[in-house]
Amino acid sequence: MVKRRARSLWLLLLVYAALMLLFFSFMLHEGWRRGRKGEQDNEGWERAPPRRLCPNLDQSMWKDEEEEGTEPGAGSPLPRTHVYLHATWRSGSSFLGELFNQHPGVFYLYEPAWHMWQSLYPGDAESLQGALRDLLGSLFRCDFSALRLYAGDNLTSASLFGWKSNKVICSAPLCVADAGESTAGGRRDKVGLVEPKDCEQRCPARPLRDLEAECRRYPVVVIKDVRLLDLSSLRPLLRDPGLNLRVVQLFRDPRAVHNSRLRSKRSLLRESLQVLRSRLRGADPAGKALQQQQLHRGGADYLLSGSLEVICQAWLRDLLLVRTHSPPWLRQRYLKLRYEDLVLSPHKELRRLLRFTRLPPVPELEDFVLNMTRGASYSADKPFLVSARNAREAVTAWRERLSREQVRRVEEACGDVMQVLSYQLQGA
Repeated sequence: MVKRRARSLWLLLLVYAALMLLFFSFMLHEGWRRGRKGEQDNEGWERAPPRRLCPNLDQSMWKDEEEEGTEPGAGSPLPRTHVYLHATWRSGSSFLGELFNQHPGVFYLYEPAWHMWQSLYPGDAESLQGALRDLLGSLFRCDFSALRLYAGDNLTSASLFGWKSNKVICSAPLCVADAGESTAGGRRDKVGLVEPKDCEQRCPARPLRDLEAECRRYPVVVIKDVRLLDLSSLRPLLRDPGLNLRVVQLFRDPRAVHNSRLRSKRSLLRESLQVLRSRLRGADPAGKALQQQQLHRGGADYLLSGSLEVICQAWLRDLLLVRTHSPPWLRQRYLKLRYEDLVLSPHKELRRLLRFTRLPPVPELEDFVLNMTRGASYSADKPFLVSARNAREAVTAWRERLSREQVRRVEEACGDVMQVLSYQLQGA
């Protein structure tokens, strides 16, 4: 009797355990099914296409790339940082580049694509974008051999465009001359402009392999250039997680850019022609003939104003791409900067730049940027050399120097991008 009761009790316990297992199994399956449905609903929401502000803008190169080129994980070591300063002629890019040239943690190159454009003249700017991107890819990896394709086999540190003001080339250890009172030959971490004559006299030419070895020592490599017209050309470099590329794009009021270009037009004619020639791509023979006639009749002023219109259109494409359609990893690697903000709020913008490029603050650099915006006048006798300027005059000088007709033409050509950049039109 006792054994029968014990057997019944065991059977009841087994049935109860089986029922509980079935119940928990059902609950787990139902929770997973509901969670999966919610994930699918969220995925469908995230995949909803954004409203297109510019229907003619080609978005194919940016789609479905979120998983590639993302930021390093929290536990992975940070790769070396590479920074491209994306600007145009007479936009204040030399001043921006000089801030990085002065930072002791930066290896800086000033407009290396100048060699390519001189060698391939008179090619149009758009057709040179791919070659420019490939050149940047080599230089960021401290491989300068690609420059020999455009500047010859005898290229040295003293052959690079802008070398006489380069802090790495004109300081120890590449330049070991007794500095004394000279601005060249001293310590690399000393903040201050290099006088080109001092570097030329005291710093001998070094082979490119010495410059490449010095480049590899620095945690941050910065290249400034003005010849890239399309941010999307950098897509392969931005997607490369080993390169860790960041882009700082500098803008300036197109009226101020045009005013500065007019003052330096003889020096800009060749490159303005290369920019303007991009309009001829795909044009029929009649259109090309008309362009040639307009160029012949209009001369230098037509060349400068026409190329500025091409530049403004390129600016607008870049801004719409970043603002409305770029993947998150591009937004994390892109910084928009206006020249006016940089010179009127130099400390604030300098700190923003250093945070973005992962560079430590340098007190002497803060003094430097402030002094460079408190010069006696807004311009210099040698406009392509960096010097202290009166920032407020530099921002507003175009109002006194451009005629109403010149202002109207610039606003007509660049009005759309000016509104995106919050530059107020005079007619508004």
